[in-house]
Amino acid sequence: MEVVIAPDQKLRVQTKPVKKVTPNHLKIIKQMIHLTNTFTDPEGVGLASTQVGLDEQFFVAKIDEQNFKAFFNPKITKLSKKVKVFTEGCLSIPNYWGEVHRHIWADVEYINEKNQKIKERMRGLMAHIFQHEVDHLHGKLFMDLILEQKGRLFKVIGKDRAGGEVFEEVPL
Repeated sequence: MEVVIAPDQKLRVQTKPVKKVTPNHLKIIKQMIHLTNTFTDPEGVGLASTQVGLDEQFFVAKIDEQNFKAFFNPKITKLSKKVKVFTEGCLSIPNYWGEVHRHIWADVEYINEKNQKIKERMRGLMAHIFQHEVDHLHGKLFMDLILEQKGRLFKVIGKDRAGGEVFEEVPL
């Protein structure tokens, strides 16, 4: 399993709902978590099915230092009015970062790995990740938001002497 890299059209797929979470889905989830964990600079915190070439609605997201969670048929039912600018990247668009306005909380629904329907309010980083990954499931990339929002985009152009990344703004 590999991460699909833009501009591959697999990233633009409109996904279809999962009818029922199967043992095969659970196997794919384990593979996606393992793959996401291989990204350390920058750290992988989420991976959508489209990013591994699949067309069903699910993603994995890091929920704390050690653990990931799977979200099947995720939906956002309500968003906060307040938004915050996040610096966002994507495993499918390596070496690019951008400023994206995201809602600070989101009421969501999804099916868990046990086929149970869950409703909850996501806040902070988890709300941010959820919004980013749901966008993937609708064929939308963070670059699309940067263009829509007239945000700023940056490219990693190298490393400094201390090993930190050096960025250059990309004109839009």
